[in-house]
Amino acid sequence: MIWQHAAPASLKTRWGSTMKLVTGLLAAILLLAGIGASHAVVRIADDRGGRIGTYVDKYQGLRNSGEAVIIDGLCASACTIVLGAIPRDRICVTSHANLGFHAAWDFGTNGRAITNPEATQMLYSMYPSPIRRWIAARGGLTPHMIFLRGKELQTMFKPCYLDAQASASKPTAAAPVPTPAAHSAATAAATAASH
Repeated sequence: MIWQHAAPASLKTRWGSTMKLVTGLLAAILLLAGIGASHAVVRIADDRGGRIGTYVDKYQGLRNSGEAVIIDGLCASACTIVLGAIPRDRICVTSHANLGFHAAWDFGTNGRAITNPEATQMLYSMYPSPIRRWIAARGGLTPHMIFLRGKELQTMFKPCYLDAQASASKPTAAAPVPTPAAHSAATAAATAASH
């Protein structure tokens, strides 16, 4: 008769718990490593706009990067070009999102702002049709700022599924932010590791 020496039950339990922890940590690390630059998010908050050409160039680079956009505060004037430059499925808005629209303008010979009809038409044509309809219903782009926010804005763009206030504090910062699915998977991996 051959006697087998069995490991104590407490050792087996500790070994099993250790393996679950290691497996869970590896799953979480692999998951987070897979959230590379292609899933990075640019957060827009407190952007008062500027020169149209600068924003067209900026958003062309953003469009090509594949990054998503969170609008989490004021995005006014030329900043709103983001709505037409970035595919709609890559833009989300928080409850703090506030879009400001007005006519394009130049400085006149006396230093005063003068509406530029050609630039205004170009700006207007960049917007997606729901935004153009909303602007048209309010008299079009004029020198006076009009604002789109709240539930009305959230009917046009998807709401963000994460707390954007917890993201970077810079007005426009690129930072990797896990998607809801990635966050759920990481939470599940951590939960599995703890059991």
